[in-house]
Amino acid sequence: MASGLLLGGAVAALVTAAIPAHNPSSFVDPPPDKIVIDVATVNGSGCPAGTAAVAVSEDNTAFTVTYSDYLAQVGGSSNPTAFRKNCQLNLIVHVPSGFTYAIAKADYRGYASLQSGANAVQRASYYFQGSSQTVFKNHNFNGTYNDSWQATDTTDWAQLVWAPCGVQRNFNINTELRVNAGTSSPSKVSFMTMDSTDGDLSTIYHMAWKECPGK
Repeated sequence: MASGLLLGGAVAALVTAAIPAHNPSSFVDPPPDKIVIDVATVNGSGCPAGTAAVAVSEDNTAFTVTYSDYLAQVGGSSNPTAFRKNCQLNLIVHVPSGFTYAIAKADYRGYASLQSGANAVQRASYYFQGSSQTVFKNHNFNGTYNDSWQATDTTDWAQLVWAPCGVQRNFNINTELRVNAGTSSPSKVSFMTMDSTDGDLSTIYHMAWKECPGK
């Protein structure tokens, strides 16, 4: 994935560690300025080079990460290491002066085909560079299952962790898919993808904004 993408909007982190409460009235409309998102690194078995993309909404309220080769599977002739796939995005986010941001909600979508007795988990974590606050969110699925899936991580406004004002910190998004055969037949394949059924949309992150002190 190329670095230095010029995108209209913003990227933010979702972490559930508690911080002092903020009054929702302190939230402001997203800044109108476009920002630069530099994709520093994209690593992981779920996002080989050229298979993940970041795009930001025009109104600065959400951004998406789309994957085209994020598939975990087990059973049949599956590669023994294919049961777990992961992806880490390391993003350099240039925020308009005087503003900071946090993620209030993250929506994940994909498709799963799980045999009876099999199970799967979708996991995500988010953190700023140098921060010790890393919280994992897990969503479990059990076979028999053969349908699209959607999982949502929600953080209460009083628990939002905001990007530091006036300091450049890289933002990391870690995601993982894991499929376990469980008691299902070893000859039958179970799989889970991180994308939508038509390959358009994978993940949506919804942002909250507020002004930094002294703006």
